[in-house]
Amino acid sequence: MLSKKKIICPDNLLKIAKTIGPVKAVIVNAGRKVAIESARQAVDSNLIIPVFVGDRTVIENISKEISWDISKYEIIHEPIENNTAPIAAKLASEGKVKIIVKGHIHTDVLMKSVLKRDLNLIGKKRLSHVWHMTLEKNDKPFIITDGALNVLPKLETKMHILKNSVDFAKRIGISKPKVSILSATEEVLESVPSSIEAKEITKRARDEGIDADVFGPMAFDNSVSEKAAEIKGIKNVVAGKTDILIVPNVEAGNGLVKMMIFFMGACAAGVVVGGKVPVVITSRADDTQARLASIAAAVVSL
Repeated sequence: MLSKKKIICPDNLLKIAKTIGPVKAVIVNAGRKVAIESARQAVDSNLIIPVFVGDRTVIENISKEISWDISKYEIIHEPIENNTAPIAAKLASEGKVKIIVKGHIHTDVLMKSVLKRDLNLIGKKRLSHVWHMTLEKNDKPFIITDGALNVLPKLETKMHILKNSVDFAKRIGISKPKVSILSATEEVLESVPSSIEAKEITKRARDEGIDADVFGPMAFDNSVSEKAAEIKGIKNVVAGKTDILIVPNVEAGNGLVKMMIFFMGACAAGVVVGGKVPVVITSRADDTQARLASIAAAVVSL
């Protein structure tokens, strides 16, 4: 059942990012081959100017191994993994880099540094994570949020997640995104709390004038399949045409994305948005194409 399809970074996302880049990006704890290879691809695609933080000897040895001359790029020597995150966050706070890219470091360690109030990397918005999902080079993207950062977001946080995702969608050329608020049902049921919350988000999106078509609760099938929506008699502008899927909790989003990756060979470009700088958070299992796509998504979100 696992897909053998090669993961492909989408051309449409790269094309938009290339019109913005190159921008300075810090690679946090860069001493792993996959982190340096993806940085090289991002440089070759004219997306970033890298600043490497990590063990200088390891970084230089890996670069030689893949025949990449990095002598013109800055390397900040820090051999202790957990010490690399504060350095990266400080660089971003001082405006010396525009993007933070996770290398071989735990996400919670990196985000703890980013969230330090004295660095002023957080504004009035709540941070959230978006996944830009595609299967082929020129696929229409499908955005899933939040399946990586906010574990069990309450209503106010979900409004931030909604606004962040709509802003991201507009940056990739979706002028009025169609947003489905996911539940296990398209009916509002007291026994399904996410359905009640979805109805409230739909109302608030309308009352606050969010420039998107927002509807919920919606089950997954009638969010993405016009046929399923038609069979169930669901008639709204979002049904079967969803651009953005707002999931009820981190398990739903994470599970859905991982299923698309491992069963379908999808390219998942993931980035934390809503702060002063985008933060690329990739899984240690992600290959270089997904990492390249994630860096492109970060550039686009600037």
